[in-house]
Amino acid sequence: MMDLKGRLAERPVFVTGADGFVGSHLVDHLLKLEADVHAFVRATSSGELNNIRQHRENITIHRGDLRDKHSVERALSALKGHDDALVFHLGAQAHVGESWERPYETVDTNVTGTLNLLQSIVDLDLDIAKFDTAGTSEEYGNVKSEMAEKHDFEDDGRVLLSERSPVNPTSVYATSKLAADFLTMNYYDGYGIPTVTTRMFNNYGPRQNPRYITGTIITQALERDVVELGNLTPKRDMCYVSDGVRGHLHVALEGNPGEQYVYGYGENISMREWTNTILEVGAEYDFWDTVEIVQDEERYRPGDSDVEELLVGYEKLHEETNWEPKVDWREGIKRTIEWYAGNKESWYGRVDWR
Repeated sequence: MMDLKGRLAERPVFVTGADGFVGSHLVDHLLKLEADVHAFVRATSSGELNNIRQHRENITIHRGDLRDKHSVERALSALKGHDDALVFHLGAQAHVGESWERPYETVDTNVTGTLNLLQSIVDLDLDIAKFDTAGTSEEYGNVKSEMAEKHDFEDDGRVLLSERSPVNPTSVYATSKLAADFLTMNYYDGYGIPTVTTRMFNNYGPRQNPRYITGTIITQALERDVVELGNLTPKRDMCYVSDGVRGHLHVALEGNPGEQYVYGYGENISMREWTNTILEVGAEYDFWDTVEIVQDEERYRPGDSDVEELLVGYEKLHEETNWEPKVDWREGIKRTIEWYAGNKESWYGRVDWR
């Protein structure tokens, strides 16, 4: 078993998107492992932190914007003089639906933001141990018939996605993340920066924006007796956030520079079944009674842009680092419902169903 504390104690770790969903859970974990955490957070008029406020005395906060090269370079300069620093690039415009509503911001943040980080490392002549860009399973999209022979399939016909699978992004978000992945690899090839890219499959858990599928189901069920959703036929590989964070750490510490790593729960479920499971678990623990599911076509993704099924094969990461998911779906759902139920002030003003 990997000795995470022994390898991270007092080690400088720079995290973009540190106040976001996955980023804040990573910060929590890094502090337990006694790392020297540098949190890059977006400068806002209030300067208020949402998810890592309780840690502000124990971390170094850098305020800036990924789209602003000057603020990125200023923050990264804190790593000068170290040769063992890790960089986790989790900052992004990460909502598929919003990428259609805000395409320029999505590309600017996800592509130019990644470029600003990588070029700043070159310009500052930093000697870092690893740079991990967080990609997304959405980069795989749907299987094109002419590419089918290049895919792996399960015996039941489901496509099994790995590091070798062809990509086919079907949204502005997915395309922007794929571009960020390629830029990350370019800087390994061109400058020798020890970069890796990770594709997590559908993280969920406490603190996630309530506009994502798990949060919108739970928040609606907590507040009313109907849940309005979009397309429920797609299948997703749902991975609890703590397992996602462990995946990032395993890749950063054990992954080979210049390579891609994908991981998730290793099983997929239709969004209708996922909804039913969430409603079952919530009723079992008395968070709500009977809730009706209603589909609203206005909540569907535009045109033919929805991804039909995502299922990961994480053998490579497991073989190289022994990583595997630990939190099963019902336990992860229970923890997630408990957080939403106990933190209404954190999400009530951000839902899209009122």
